[in-house]
Amino acid sequence: MDFNLNDEQQMYVETVRRFVKGEILPHILEIEKKHLFPYDIIKKAWEMGILNLSIPKSVKGYEIDPVSSALIIKELSYGDTGISTSAMCNDLANVVIAQQGSEEQQQRFLGPFAKAPLIASFCLTEPGAGSDNSSMTTFIQKGSSGRYILNGAKCFITNANFASQFTVFCKVGKPASQLMGCVIVPADSMAKNDPVLSKAENFELNALSGGKITIGKPEDKLGQRLSNTASVTFEDVVIDDGQIIGDRRLGFKYLVEVLDFARPMVAAIGVGLARRALDVTIEYTRQRKQFGQRICDLPVARETLVAMWKKVELADLALMKAAVKVQEKAEDRGMYSSLAKNVAAEAAIFCANEGLHLHGGYGFMSEYEISKLARDAHIIDIYEGVREVQHMIIGRELV
Repeated sequence: MDFNLNDEQQMYVETVRRFVKGEILPHILEIEKKHLFPYDIIKKAWEMGILNLSIPKSVKGYEIDPVSSALIIKELSYGDTGISTSAMCNDLANVVIAQQGSEEQQQRFLGPFAKAPLIASFCLTEPGAGSDNSSMTTFIQKGSSGRYILNGAKCFITNANFASQFTVFCKVGKPASQLMGCVIVPADSMAKNDPVLSKAENFELNALSGGKITIGKPEDKLGQRLSNTASVTFEDVVIDDGQIIGDRRLGFKYLVEVLDFARPMVAAIGVGLARRALDVTIEYTRQRKQFGQRICDLPVARETLVAMWKKVELADLALMKAAVKVQEKAEDRGMYSSLAKNVAAEAAIFCANEGLHLHGGYGFMSEYEISKLARDAHIIDIYEGVREVQHMIIGRELV
């Protein structure tokens, strides 16, 4: 593995760093308090070419490899993990189309994202099916017209209030079926930049092919408040053959491949947060004095800073190895994707919590960024598979 970034990767890193420094960090605490979806920031990211990273060259005109994608998401996460989660979830929803969709489907469903700053949602989790995806009950079934009809409810769906298109994993034939498929559901256009949607309660969209989509009340979350999350219900949504990705019986296989791609990107979110927590803590402990010296010069505090730095660096190494494995399509990429996700989540939680501790009472005050980082960190250990699921994947591969 070559740790030297090529010219293109270095350009991405420097571009995103300038963007984060100028557009996100100066206002992040103020923006977060408003609980409004930062569409203006997402739009600027799209204009800069750092959104929709998984869209292939045949559609977008240029391609961003998984290692470069991880670097971009890591730098964006240094500014705010809610924003990077919303941005990354566009790829979570679209990568299955890039990986498994026909050329016609790629042009139909990915083309609009290359032309405008649209938002997508990845619909997998259900109220009764979190880590156990086989328990989902959302399903497609052939109707009297010979076309498939989609019905079911999903929860904890990122970008739900602002999505123009939904990627939905579902059972085939009946809710108890062992077969899983993946379908794409475009929706009527709406005012995506309307901040009112961040607080909208239970509004309806029309699926372009027919049927109704109901978006629930946005969730009031502990952290990542700049990432919109809500429930999505599909009622008699018509699915034509062109909306079914690949083989309608191989949805679980496609899901595994999507998550192998997504977990290093979640790891990148964790590394970005962990590094930000380390940096704000170093800055604070350099300025704050106790017992006649800077906090960072106290042996016990310096030991904590070293432990935080080690967590960040080890997580970064795990992230890069996983991204390379995904890029090379290595057979063991899933194992390293799970490793990176777990290590980065651990680093994010550790650095945020220990950073808050070194801030003392000030760290518990909302005007200090470390308190926000501590709230944001915990979901990284949960979404795209809790740590126990990652252990199951690693353990299965080991034996």
